[in-house]
Amino acid sequence: MRKSSIAGILVLSLSAFGGVKIPGSAEEDKDKVMSDAYWELWNPEVQAKIDRDIEANRKADAEVKLEGVAEGTPVKVEQLTHDFIFGAHIFNFDQLGDKAINNKYKSQFGTLFNSATVAFYWNKFEMECGRPRYAGEYWDSQEFWESCPNPEEQLHWRRPPTDPVINYLKGRGVRIHGHVLIWGSRFNSIPAWLFDKCLEGEERERFFNDILKAPIKFGAKCFPEEYQPLFDKLEVSELDRMFPKFGDNLKREFAGRITGIAECYKDKVDSWDVVNESAPDSVGDNMNVGGKLMKSKRYKLMPADYAYEGFKVAQSAFPPNVKLNINDSPYSWIEEYAAQIKNLAERGCKIDIVGVQMHIFSPASTLAIASGKNPMNEAEQAAFKQIAPNEVWNMFRILDTGRPVHMSEITITAPDETERGGMMQAIIARNAYRLWFSLKPVMGITWWNSVDGCGYIGEPVLSGLFTRNMEPKPSYYALNGLINGEWKTNLDVKAGKGGEVKFRGFKGKYVLSWKDSGGKLRRKYVHVK
Repeated sequence: MRKSSIAGILVLSLSAFGGVKIPGSAEEDKDKVMSDAYWELWNPEVQAKIDRDIEANRKADAEVKLEGVAEGTPVKVEQLTHDFIFGAHIFNFDQLGDKAINNKYKSQFGTLFNSATVAFYWNKFEMECGRPRYAGEYWDSQEFWESCPNPEEQLHWRRPPTDPVINYLKGRGVRIHGHVLIWGSRFNSIPAWLFDKCLEGEERERFFNDILKAPIKFGAKCFPEEYQPLFDKLEVSELDRMFPKFGDNLKREFAGRITGIAECYKDKVDSWDVVNESAPDSVGDNMNVGGKLMKSKRYKLMPADYAYEGFKVAQSAFPPNVKLNINDSPYSWIEEYAAQIKNLAERGCKIDIVGVQMHIFSPASTLAIASGKNPMNEAEQAAFKQIAPNEVWNMFRILDTGRPVHMSEITITAPDETERGGMMQAIIARNAYRLWFSLKPVMGITWWNSVDGCGYIGEPVLSGLFTRNMEPKPSYYALNGLINGEWKTNLDVKAGKGGEVKFRGFKGKYVLSWKDSGGKLRRKYVHVK
């Protein structure tokens, strides 16, 4: 299946992969889907380094002794699973309006993907205070979504109840990642009822009479934007003095959310994003360590030192074997992110994995990357820096925390629905996955929206590996060819003296099979790591 990544082309067989061909190098890009400038970035020297690093970082030597096996006995070596995580989010579980399409969607997990990110966004997980959406209701049913004319406009679109999703994944043997416990986004995470509940008694009156001088109108939003300018005028010390109970109540609610989920799932979920996109809030004096409230650079009013507090609660609430992640899109503040991780670790936070998001949301950015046009505008330049090999290597040098890295949210959008547009997405995805897979700290890669038209507001329509009807796109064939082709070890070897079998393969679980002297098929399962 594998040909040279430097000089060759990944050719996917007609029987297995529909006959789709994904160019793998400039030499094979006959129709010039990508420009010469693009291929200069991914030149033979770069590709050779990636190949060397994959060999060094993703493979291991194995020595297995098969008792009673004669020297020269043929042994088949088959890789069953990867240690490396290949994931996607599963936010559209049973929401695609057709049972057959839903089944295709779910079947990705356990075939292409060995990991799934499950949605735990607070504002949709607990729309009503004290009523978390663990179990499904009628509006989560196949019948509801089949009869729904406007699924993307539903409040719970991309936010299915968690129990059915987790139970399904457990049944498929798929690793589970929870996203996210604490995120300060008013639009995407903080529930509308939170500040209203936490503001009580004399402090509520003070809020009304001294600060707003107008009626309180909490409703669909948590802390409406028009309130914020009034609080911007107050120093953090004044906020702490005027609203101490409010700060305590917020801290209690944030902690209660974490402990409640931990009590429910214990270690059924393998890892969690404890805090999301918090790096700018965790450096300098704005954390208000030891205080009640903080003026977040990104989310305005938040509990003081919320990233630290979130990790301390999570590491007490979850079993030790559950991995605790920090997650961010750090390209604009990579130094701040590295400093945040160092600061939290020095203060005793258990940070097992560092999440790095990479989103190319704009079709124009994809075209710019493919064409290598110069100069790029600011958005296109930012996208370019996320994907160019030298820029990625430099970022990982800065973000050297000694912890595994999860490429936690990957978006690469096709610029249009043409064949050429689909090939652009596939080529960029294939090269990026090869680069990330080669990096020693990287432990996994998670594609974000695997189906076209299933993104969140503002996310591109054509960022999937599949069409809206679950038809595979070139990007699917590119990744499947890597994950289930090039990066899976399948060998025929012969046993050595004393039944010893030696081989080198990608890290993961294997089955070795052979026939004994009586012709009976025998198997031995091993883990190469």
